[in-house]
Amino acid sequence: MTVLLMLVGCALDWRLGEPALRWHPLVAFGRLVDRVEALLLRPAQGPWRQTLAGFLGWLLLVAPWTLLAALLLRWPALYLPASVLGLYWALGFRSLHEHAQPVIAALKSGNETMARDRASLIVSRDASQMNIEASTIESILENGLDAVFGALFWFVVAGLPGVVLYRLANTLDARWGYRTPRYRYFGWCAARIDDLLNWVPARLTALSYALLGSTGTALRCWRQQAPGCESPNGGPVMASGAGALELRLGGPACYHGILKAKPWLGNGAAPQAEDIERALKLVRNALLLWLSVGLVLAGYMTWSTHA
Repeated sequence: MTVLLMLVGCALDWRLGEPALRWHPLVAFGRLVDRVEALLLRPAQGPWRQTLAGFLGWLLLVAPWTLLAALLLRWPALYLPASVLGLYWALGFRSLHEHAQPVIAALKSGNETMARDRASLIVSRDASQMNIEASTIESILENGLDAVFGALFWFVVAGLPGVVLYRLANTLDARWGYRTPRYRYFGWCAARIDDLLNWVPARLTALSYALLGSTGTALRCWRQQAPGCESPNGGPVMASGAGALELRLGGPACYHGILKAKPWLGNGAAPQAEDIERALKLVRNALLLWLSVGLVLAGYMTWSTHA
């Protein structure tokens, strides 16, 4: 049943894309995040008080919805459609394509200014300083984890409560998980919980990228380059993805006017516009691999119970 629900959720995401902003649950959740932050965050407080406030905010925002999803297990007639909708809202596979395709089109038409503007919508670094192709590919590879494989993993592990927990925790990390003066302590809990939830999915994603590309190069880059990355989960995913595509990504990047000495990732040529399409194909093939493995395992379990 889980695999069937996954297939339906993925099909809805690919067919419909993200819901309109006015109807998207995460937009309403974002407004709730703003209110909780305004209530609890006091920058003048000491580090421990800010950290505790951030933990309390995380609990207030995530725990009730996760518990509500768990309570729906008592009513299968509600739980099954709610599971499909929950997974659909959590996925962003089509969104990866919708954000990347305009960048590709602008680059192929020679309009670098438009390509830079489009790429700035999906990357966090300073748009004026970034390498458009490399930044877009890095975003695709890393968001493959956040927008696709992390949600699928937790749906398999814990059903609707798992995917609700993962998506809300991931959203809070995107809002609070920055090492800026404002969020360094308040967002510590959100960042660490997101790291924990993504630890296994990130390595499964990295392995999927490696199996579907230049496997030896990907595994070597993962082993040698990922430890030098700031993110414990983004490092394996991007290093493996860059190696699988045989591209050179990463390197120094400018964030909010500050140059960060990030490590180089992968091995090969500098990326071109067509390599963005290759990155999308890699994520697409990885999703097909996950769904295929799920179908095989489900078929085997069904056969073994009736044998």
